[in-house]
Amino acid sequence: EVQLVESGGGLVQAGGSLRLSCAASGFTFDDYTIAWFRQAPGKEREGLSCISTTDGVIGYADSVKGRFTISNDNGKNMVHLQMNSLKPEDTAVYYCAASPGTFTVLRAEIYDYWGQGTQVTVSS
Repeated sequence: EVQLVESGGGLVQAGGSLRLSCAASGFTFDDYTIAWFRQAPGKEREGLSCISTTDGVIGYADSVKGRFTISNDNGKNMVHLQMNSLKPEDTAVYYCAASPGTFTVLRAEIYDYWGQGTQVTVSS
């Protein structure tokens, strides 16, 4: 069974940094895309970034481009999201998601598998 496990969330002050990790396992297909989403209270789930496991194709949402960086450990099913210059409005539950295929689409409905989420809280 496909499993995605997020880690690295926590409490940080504005201007600080956090590094989230997504450990993926149980895939029965070779090519897939892993993405990061977040959802704050009272807001819709927002796509942040995605990366493909084969060709390394990546994409970013405008809201985080320049502050967040997605990366994939070579030879490992581990994807990271480095978050710098954090703002209080970045406070949310952050989710790792995956789906077969290679694409840069940040729409929640196209992703088949989801992690349990990790809380990120940025204080002012």
